[in-house]
Amino acid sequence: MKLPEKGPDLGLPDVNLFRNVMNSDRVRDLFRQANYEYWPWEEFKYKTSHLEPSPEVLWGFLKFLRRSSMKPLPFSDMNGKPFLYWLPDKVQEDLHYIDQSFGGGFFIEGTDLIPETKERYIVSSLMEEAIASSQIEGAATTRPIAKEMLRKNLKPQDRSQQMILNNYKTILTIKETIDQPMSVFLLRDFHQKITMNTLDDPNTSGRFRKKEEAPIHVMDQQDGVVLHIPPPANRLPELVTQLCDFANQEQGKVFIHPVVKAIILHFWLAWLHPYVDGNGRTARTLFYWYMLKHKYWLFEYLSISRIFLKSKQQYQKAFLHSEQDDNDLTYFLIYHLRAIRLAIRELQDYLKRKQIEYRETLSLLRKASWMNHRQQALIQHALKHPDFIYTIESHKNSHRVVYQTARADLLTLAEKGCLEKIKAGRTFRFRIPKDLPKLVSPE
Repeated sequence: MKLPEKGPDLGLPDVNLFRNVMNSDRVRDLFRQANYEYWPWEEFKYKTSHLEPSPEVLWGFLKFLRRSSMKPLPFSDMNGKPFLYWLPDKVQEDLHYIDQSFGGGFFIEGTDLIPETKERYIVSSLMEEAIASSQIEGAATTRPIAKEMLRKNLKPQDRSQQMILNNYKTILTIKETIDQPMSVFLLRDFHQKITMNTLDDPNTSGRFRKKEEAPIHVMDQQDGVVLHIPPPANRLPELVTQLCDFANQEQGKVFIHPVVKAIILHFWLAWLHPYVDGNGRTARTLFYWYMLKHKYWLFEYLSISRIFLKSKQQYQKAFLHSEQDDNDLTYFLIYHLRAIRLAIRELQDYLKRKQIEYRETLSLLRKASWMNHRQQALIQHALKHPDFIYTIESHKNSHRVVYQTARADLLTLAEKGCLEKIKAGRTFRFRIPKDLPKLVSPE
């Protein structure tokens, strides 16, 4: 991947020319589109090549307008130039969408399904997040293999699987830390858990880079282009402390939306690159921690890293455009917010599919003439409690029937494939199969 081309810096625009150009409806519409989609210089140059004045002059005008709306952040590059951001219409639109999604009505339509199955979905989502976040950093394994390892609690077979297991265990424990302030020590704890048994030098786990070590250059793995040179090691204690102070700062006169602040923290830690390895995973963990800390509970159900993985090149470009275009973090904000929206839509699509499956299964149950009312009641209960284990004794007590009747009910369901029969000592237990909706059909 090559570095984005830096736009020309023309300084302050000519006032008279600026006024004349801005009187053009065509230019104003162009600038509105450029800011809504947040074109970088390379794209802006291409789309304005046919216009007068030149793309370079128009870019200078656009940059002047953008700068007038920007807010500085409490960290700077190594030349002392601060990072900045602003909230164009697209960002505010996405923030509104996210806040609406976190309202109390998100799950209301699916209350017949979600309250009983949410724990299973959370576990699945956290697995997806752990797998994708590791694959972004080069973990070479497939989702099915990784999920099987996590579900069955198998021992990792290689470094890639160890990365995924570490990520998963770290994410599982984040909620236990959200009452704590962010600190160098909490970050160190995250990093140690994430990198355990995955680094060439185990002694680098949980500690910052050292000045006597070779400088870190973030490079493109394919063509060797240097994409980012992080701050020198001797500055890291001071700079990471600044990041922690920002994370802990209460909202005062200058309000920063919590989602925006979490995204800034994600970028900031990745830009600092304070560790020898595992920086990206730690930065995404910090983002997730901040979201849960500020009551954005829906993030337990979302795998943002899966979206990052699907658009890995755009994810990397969002970092590069922000750094190359005068430390304008708006590029990274826009990309990250879009990823969150896509993750929310994936969850909504999942819920709709599950609701349809559930209703179709209930409809099939009503048509299954071979089932008596007790068997139908059990299957409806099982659909809402997929991890529940049934016994002949529990079925007998629930319906106040004799043992032989309860036994016949459960064995018939097992023969039809609607329950799985499990040997437990001298008795049998029964549970719902994963593909029950496909199995329940009228006769």
